[in-house]
Parts: sequence; C-alpha cells; structure tokens
Amino acid sequence: MARIAFIGLGNMGLPMTRNLLAAGHAVTGFDLDDANRAALAEAGGTAAESATAAVAEAEVVVTALPAARHVKAVCLGEDGIFAAAPRGSLFIDCSTIDVASARELTSAAEAAGHEMVDSPMSGGVGGATAGTLTFMVGGTDAAFGKARPVLEAMGKNIFHAGGPGAGAAAKICNNMMLAIQMIAVSEGFNLAEKLGLPAQSLYNISSTATARCWSLNDYCPAPGPVPTSPANRDYAPGFAAALMLKDLRIAMEAAQQAGAHTPLGSMATQIYTLMDLAGESGKDFSGVIRLLAGEH
Repeated sequence: MARIAFIGLGNMGLPMTRNLLAAGHAVTGFDLDDANRAALAEAGGTAAESATAAVAEAEVVVTALPAARHVKAVCLGEDGIFAAAPRGSLFIDCSTIDVASARELTSAAEAAGHEMVDSPMSGGVGGATAGTLTFMVGGTDAAFGKARPVLEAMGKNIFHAGGPGAGAAAKICNNMMLAIQMIAVSEGFNLAEKLGLPAQSLYNISSTATARCWSLNDYCPAPGPVPTSPANRDYAPGFAAALMLKDLRIAMEAAQQAGAHTPLGSMATQIYTLMDLAGESGKDFSGVIRLLAGEH
C-alpha cells in the first residue's frame, strides 16, 4: 500500500480519499477549507496544514483542483509541491485542465525528478463516492503502470489515452459532448411538457430508444424519472454549471487552436454562459433545463 498525498478535498476529492483509505492506502490531505480537512481526519486520513507538508513523505501525490491555474500554483516554483515531494514521487493530476498546461506540468515534474500523469475523471460525485469513476490517463507507459493501482482504488474504468496531455484531450472532448447532450435532452423534456406528455412517459420510451444516453438514462434533468439525479434535489451539484462552462471554454480554445469546427460546442458554451449570467452557475449543469424553459 502507498503513502498518498491528496491535494483538493472538495466534492470529488473527499470521497476519493475515502476510497483510497478503504483500499488500505495511507492518505495525508490538504484543502483550504477547514471543514474538508476535518472530514478527511474523521474518515481516518491525516490532515496537513499545507500542501507542501502533505507531500513531505508521499510516494504518490494526487491533485484534484478546479482549474489549471490552481494546479500550477500548487505544483510549480520553489515553494511548490514538485520541489517539496521526495524525488521519484508519482504525481497524478485528476483536474480538468487544458492540454498545453498538462504537458507543461509533466515536463516540470520530470525536471524535478518525478513521474506524472494527467488523469482527469468522469462520473461525478456519485461515481467518486461509489468508486466507479472513469479515468482518462495521459503519460508514459511506465507512469501509467504505476498510477493504475492507485486509480483502481477510486474508479472502475481506467484508460491509457496516450502520452502527456492525452488524458486532458479526452476529457475536454468528452465534456463538450456531454454538455451538448444535456442541452438536447433538456429541450426534449421541455417540449414534451408543452405537448402534455408526462416526463415519466418520455423517459420510459426514450431511455430505451435511439435518444438514450447518460444525460437521459442516468442523470435525467427533469424531476421524477431518475430519483438519484440532481433534478430531484433542486439541482444541487453534482457537477456545477460553472465547472461545465470552464471545460467548454477550454474545449473551444483547443478547437480554435486545432482548426476544428465545433458549432454545437460553441452554442453550448453560449448557453452555459447565460446560465452563469443568470446566477445559476453554482447549480448542477443539468439545471440548464430551467434556463431553456425560460425560468431564469
């Protein structure tokens, strides 16, 4: 079992640490929120007073932070965790960041004598809690081989997408498709309501027909059909709309740089920007159904 430092004990990170602990790993964690650090200690982990203190004796360091700027601020520089961790540590970044930043961080980690993989995840808080996350991993074969046992304690599907940055690329493509699908499903349920078709009836039919997808079958944005979906708890995240908008903006920047045409991705970005401007960015991204219905 490994000595693991975990930086970022938020909605995703905290349940991930619980699964690492359940697998027998020793986990020391840090988060800016006192309550999150206390929750880790209550679960059997060790709460550190700083990120650098958390990694002081680590063999593996997992980061799960909101954006690239946060990962860079924690990792880089003389006071960063690349410098503070024992030489030869394995870094696993589970944040969703842009490809260029993922490659920059991997190069910096290697220069400091470490190995690193970019390993963004999919599955939401439910997947983090159940240990059924999907990890999309970018890095060398050797680094992936070392990271896999740790990731298997937190997830069900572990994919080696390719070299450094490939995990980040897979994640932004995935989330762009997810955002588009959620908007499509939301429009379908809003139209059904206007036509007098009950949400449950549409769900029963479409979840077994050609419109079936995760956004419909597992995370239905209409209240009722999927009891575990955020729609049944006033769209408490889950996966916040603010994070979806961040991922879409990363995808659109990547598309522009790569010369890829993504008109639906661009439209989805505009729609989630409107959700943000309506003050709903803290709600689950499936709450876009209310925006599209004219409720905000």
